[in-house]
Amino acid sequence: MRNIIVKTHPSSALLKKEDQLAWKIAEIAADKSRPSAETIEMVINRIIDNASVAIASLNRKPVISARDMALSHPRKDGATLFGLDPKVKVHCEWAAWANGTAVRELDYHDTFLAADYSHPGDNIPAILAVAQQSKSNGMDLIKGILTGYEVQVNLVKGICLHEHKIDHIAHLGPSVAAGIGTLLKLNKDIIYQSIQQALHTTISTRQSRKGEISSWKAFAPSHAGKLAIESVDRCMRGEGAPSPIYEGEDSFIAYILSGPDKEYTVPLPEINQEKRAILETYTKEHSAEYQSQALIDLARSMSKKIKDINEISNIEIHTSHHTHYVIGTGANDPQKMDPNASRETLDHSIMYIFAVALEDGEWHHINSYKRERANRKNTVNLWRKIKTFEDPEWTKKYHDPDPKKKSFGGKVKIFMKNGKIIEEERGVADAHPNGLRPFRRSNYIEKFKQLTDGIITIADSKKFLNSVQNLKNLKARDLLNLNPKIRKSHIKKTSKINSIF
Repeated sequence: MRNIIVKTHPSSALLKKEDQLAWKIAEIAADKSRPSAETIEMVINRIIDNASVAIASLNRKPVISARDMALSHPRKDGATLFGLDPKVKVHCEWAAWANGTAVRELDYHDTFLAADYSHPGDNIPAILAVAQQSKSNGMDLIKGILTGYEVQVNLVKGICLHEHKIDHIAHLGPSVAAGIGTLLKLNKDIIYQSIQQALHTTISTRQSRKGEISSWKAFAPSHAGKLAIESVDRCMRGEGAPSPIYEGEDSFIAYILSGPDKEYTVPLPEINQEKRAILETYTKEHSAEYQSQALIDLARSMSKKIKDINEISNIEIHTSHHTHYVIGTGANDPQKMDPNASRETLDHSIMYIFAVALEDGEWHHINSYKRERANRKNTVNLWRKIKTFEDPEWTKKYHDPDPKKKSFGGKVKIFMKNGKIIEEERGVADAHPNGLRPFRRSNYIEKFKQLTDGIITIADSKKFLNSVQNLKNLKARDLLNLNPKIRKSHIKKTSKINSIF
């Protein structure tokens, strides 16, 4: 690996493109690195994971809306949509829009946390859509996805967006563009311009994840994927981009991030070095914001030690800066304590999540978010007894560069009315690679079967699982099987009464 120093340069300096971050990303996207068996296996795992959560969300309103919009853009040789017959095809950018929304809706797929946040699996819907429309094969798709993961993970390691209230999709646009560049075997110049366009068009604020969190939380990454595809399309036609997008005097670092005096260090592999960043990422066992995963596991464990929830006086969660200020009481966000808040908001309230998991001894992707569940009197009482606190040690663990030491959990103290204190801590989720029960292929398949039970036929389930596990050998026509169809009777449609399209 090499460390790339990224900072603002005055226009008069005429920074050479070869010295720009976007160019260096383009170099690794265009190189000839070969995937290992280990990374190929993880790509397969994440395609299975995405399909699981996408199918489970197909009849949720944002997903229905996105699918209806995509169906307005049919294309004979286009890409497929989750749930529908593969004969139904749309323009790839609209497939990325619909499929990406389905993947993101339940907040139930993979994650990588470092200086910033990310869900690297958000790369897959857009890259797969382009692969289907371009008649690429399975190995091409693998290489494209590995580039997407590599770029996003390393941008997340080096550049913090959230401290400036910029949403993490600003790292997703460039990673998708780079991944598509690898997939299509584009030259460095086209990839370079595409990355810059993608970043320029995908900068947005973190208000999408605060206050009354709306369905845009699901749409945001799919929108970034769609814009990245359109950026690549324009640049393949010979168009250029604002440049240098990261280092420019009036650009990203200078006026959106930490200012012209700030230096960022972004790690990147050497040219032709194997892209292994996907192995540093981790998926979710529970449908909730990733920083709640270890704490849900902790609640499940601690619930066994409490005979009467009503005897709890108060609960303290000592955790990292990120967890405290984003999903904890440090956010100073009243919606995070509101029983009538949206599902998206409850998903970003560790106080609510811990209360329910402690009461129930489990977490369910549907039942744990139901309005009547959130309004249960005992739950509301317990919920409001919970406070989070930033602990510098947990913040340090959160940012530890050693993947074996990096932690996202915390320490929980439950104070009982009789004076007893129940205390327990957990650094990583049980399903994390360093956890008590790391996710293996069998776990991904089990998650798929659980979330698709009764929705997909046994035959279609087998067809998908057989296809994806043979990914490296798939021909172009076989990639159509990677967005599995479901029973026709299970697909809901919306009325077009509120739309002019």
